[in-house]
Amino acid sequence: MKLTLTALAFAGLAAPTFAQDIEAGAKTFNQCQTCHVVQNEAGETLAGKNAKTGPNLYGVVGRVAGSLEGFKYGAGIEELTAKGFVWTEADIAVYVQDPTKFLVEKTGDKKAKSKMMFKLKKEEDAKNVAAFLASLAPAAAPADAAAPAEGAVTE
Repeated sequence: MKLTLTALAFAGLAAPTFAQDIEAGAKTFNQCQTCHVVQNEAGETLAGKNAKTGPNLYGVVGRVAGSLEGFKYGAGIEELTAKGFVWTEADIAVYVQDPTKFLVEKTGDKKAKSKMMFKLKKEEDAKNVAAFLASLAPAAAPADAAAPAEGAVTE
C-alpha cells in the first residue's frame, strides 16, 4: 500500500504544473479571426469569421504544414510542406509568437519568410491559442478501426 501511495505521489509531481486554458485561448483567438476561421467539413464555423486571408485552421494540429487544398501558402511554409512537417500543438504555440523566426529555424533557410505578420507577444497566449485549436480538431478514428483484420499477420 505504501508503495502504491508513493508511486501516485511521484506521478503527481511528473504531471504538468500548468494546464493550458482553452477558454482563454478562445478569447485570444479573437485576435486571429481577422485572417483565420475554424470551419469543419460540414461548413459549420466553430471559431472566427468567414476570413480568407489565412487558411482554415480546422484540424491544423496533426496536419502537414501547407497542405490545405485551395489556399496559396508562402514559400517558407511550402518548404515545410516539402519536408512533410506536421503541425503539433507545441509548434503552433512557437509559430504564432514569431512566424518568420520559426520558419528560419525549422527550414534552415535564413531567407525564409512568413506571410503571417501578426505575432502573439505572450507565450501563455500562444500556448492557449494552440490548445484551443487542438480542442477543435476532428475526432480521431476509434482505436478498433485501426486494428488489423482478423487473421492478419502483424510484426
